[in-house]
Amino acid sequence: MKMEEKERIIIPDENGEEHLFDVLFSFDVDETEKSYIVVVPSDQVDEDEVEVYAFRYEESDENEDDMALYEIETDEEWEMVEEMLATFSEEEDTE
Repeated sequence: MKMEEKERIIIPDENGEEHLFDVLFSFDVDETEKSYIVVVPSDQVDEDEVEVYAFRYEESDENEDDMALYEIETDEEWEMVEEMLATFSEEEDTE
């Protein structure tokens, strides 16, 4: 099993409280030129069942560490994210 440094991001909630998330993976869709990121709360990483969150994102032109997150609103986008998550899970199981 390879150990690698997990990428983490901080996402504020609607009350402005900041929460730490581990990035599972991110991917780009060439046809739509949109980018997506899938994260889990850092405090749930080692649990058997975790809540998974997915967002569409755009990186800031000024600061590459800054990104704007958008809720996924269409069924097509959710289906695509679910397919990528299934692929990611299969790859994790084979490592």
